[in-house]
Amino acid sequence: MLRGEPYRDSDPELVAERRRAQALLDEFNATTADQIDQRDGVLRALLGRLGEGSWIVPRFQCDYGYLIEIGANSFLNYDAILMDCAPIVIGDDVSIGPRAQLLTALHPMADHEARRQRWETGAPITIGDNVWFGGGVIVCPGVTVGANTVVGAGSVVTRDLPERVFAAGNPCRVVRGL
Repeated sequence: MLRGEPYRDSDPELVAERRRAQALLDEFNATTADQIDQRDGVLRALLGRLGEGSWIVPRFQCDYGYLIEIGANSFLNYDAILMDCAPIVIGDDVSIGPRAQLLTALHPMADHEARRQRWETGAPITIGDNVWFGGGVIVCPGVTVGANTVVGAGSVVTRDLPERVFAAGNPCRVVRGL
């Protein structure tokens, strides 16, 4: 999985890693608004990196956690879903709106038998510094979003986006430079 090669999600080691992550997510998502230190501690145990001044609002979901790196002063709003079967790197000063989804999993399209047997791969997602996602943005596997880019609410990002643009739509397209 970590090499980008096909794997099965039923692998016992992966199942155990997802259970560990889910236990931490259950703890995080059960915290109250005044349990800031507890939330931070759980996130630091779960994630590969959580930069200084960054925070996530519950409800938060991910697969493994350790493949997620979040830079400094970044924010993930309510109901973020990060499917991290490949690395997800989020830069500094990033704001991600509610119900955003960053999805790294890929399933065989042409080989229905492999899909039935639950083979999959993953492709990393990289979000540059000072990016802003409106609510409900979906980022597909293998996408890089350049620094200082804004992505409009409800957009489905299927391809890389350059730096300093406003992009929106399904599929997401560059609307104008910033």
